[in-house]
Amino acid sequence: MSPSGAPRPRVWSIGIYTGESPLSLRPHSRAHNPVLTRAHVTDVAASFVADPFMVWENGTWYMFFEVLNAATGLGEIGLASSANAIDWEYRQIVLREPYHLSYPYVFQWEGEYYMTPETLTPGAIRLYRAESFPAGWVWAADLVPGRLADPSPFRLHDRWWMLACGTPYGHDMLRLFESVHLTHGWRESPGSPLIQDNPHVARPAGRVTPWGRGAIRYAQDCYPTYGNRVRAFFADDFSAAPHREVEIQEPVLLPDASGDWASSGMHHVDPHLISPANWIACVDGSNG
Repeated sequence: MSPSGAPRPRVWSIGIYTGESPLSLRPHSRAHNPVLTRAHVTDVAASFVADPFMVWENGTWYMFFEVLNAATGLGEIGLASSANAIDWEYRQIVLREPYHLSYPYVFQWEGEYYMTPETLTPGAIRLYRAESFPAGWVWAADLVPGRLADPSPFRLHDRWWMLACGTPYGHDMLRLFESVHLTHGWRESPGSPLIQDNPHVARPAGRVTPWGRGAIRYAQDCYPTYGNRVRAFFADDFSAAPHREVEIQEPVLLPDASGDWASSGMHHVDPHLISPANWIACVDGSNG
């Protein structure tokens, strides 16, 4: 999550939602949301926690998320773990660079874990590999040049695709890249940018999720201000130009006016199927 330029900073926290599909999520009845806040971070002074992604490995859930370091003003990547995805224990900062990091999109490929956090300052989408999972991450490759926000790689129809926001502070352009290989050979797709001049639907908002014969992409609605809610779009093919997708009419995540931790905005979701018609997701929300 890059700085939004808002006059008053929001305090973001992380919660757990559940539902019968990744399009109908609600607060988990057994989760005491928020399950992670800035107060849980023990190794740095944190202004907030946001942008959670989680994976299941050897009987444990691991969650990676942005920790905004209050002393430096830079985002770092934190780690928490859980046996049930409901009760979480903060562990440590696992990735720190001399520039801002956020949106730690973590995924597995061919037996190894990779991460594509947002890395605006070096001017490239950077790929990291877990040399020692979950806490040991090393740079593996620069995939795409440019200042691109919230890079979201996914595999569909035997090919790699990656969505990213081309206007990190305007939130109004969505670009698409593709490659046969994960670590090299990336190029911008012929139909890119998929979206221009529309802050309602351009900026990625979490893991691209397989659904039927295609995939769901989540988008932050950043109008009139950054990170208001999450919307969802389905596409069965990302190779066509022009790109065709269908919006799911109901927003996936809305601010909870009755709550105190997500009353002013929600802008991220990472859903996982854990049994038939049973999904669990980590989300974030802000107050203030």
